[in-house]
Amino acid sequence: MKHDPIFKENALLRNSKVSQPWIKAGLRFGDKGTHTSRTIMFKELALLLEDQEPNASRDAYVSAIIDENCLGKRTVSTRKLTCQRLSELYGLNPSIPIFRILRHLWQVDENGRPLLAFITALARDPLLRVTSTTILQIPNGEELMRQKLMDSLRQSVENRLNTGTLDTTVRNISSSWTQSGHLKGRVRKIRQKVKPTPVVTAYSLLLAYILGARGSGLFNTLWAKVLDTPAEELIYLAIEAKRLGFLDLSQAGGVIEVSFTRMLTEDERQLIHGTD
Repeated sequence: MKHDPIFKENALLRNSKVSQPWIKAGLRFGDKGTHTSRTIMFKELALLLEDQEPNASRDAYVSAIIDENCLGKRTVSTRKLTCQRLSELYGLNPSIPIFRILRHLWQVDENGRPLLAFITALARDPLLRVTSTTILQIPNGEELMRQKLMDSLRQSVENRLNTGTLDTTVRNISSSWTQSGHLKGRVRKIRQKVKPTPVVTAYSLLLAYILGARGSGLFNTLWAKVLDTPAEELIYLAIEAKRLGFLDLSQAGGVIEVSFTRMLTEDERQLIHGTD
């Protein structure tokens, strides 16, 4: 995807071999995105995770959606499509690290759930990511100019989406940024700042860490910017996350070090070891 902010922060990711560990961790790249037909589907995700045990398997999630119709969809075809879209956005598979971690954090931070869902979708939908600069640059209290969002998408997708699909995508993306809390309003979308919890902060920093950021650099990536919070305040939130047992953090002589041995399994640490 042209103008993907992840590539701007780490040009090495353009190399498919280099990006393989990130893909295995659960991030998605490319020219397609779920937002051509859906939003982040927060309500559906919340219902599904409430229906299933925290250690549920991939097959259990699929069966719950399609066979048991836990989301209350009218037809089998709609259930299958919903399962596909939720899988694209979140993984729905405990073998995918970012979904496994999302599932764990979901249980311990009810207030942070909208942002936890959104950040995961941001990691997995390039279409949503390319709109982040446009949304995050809107001053607090000002209205989203729909044409500006349309233009930013068109620059990235070029001629791959027709006008009708592009219009639907803009509507879905606007809804997703509203579900996350970055926008408010049904028709007129007004920018507002989100308030991250320590758990949400830990998760955002973890995604930055997976993508190769380290030290103070963790607090200056897309994943930090989406939290609408200055770096010095994010550090305080990260210290609280350390107290709660979600990460390790040390500060000395103006140098900050953050690691995630508490959240990552040994296999997951091995997976991203090449970025250390």
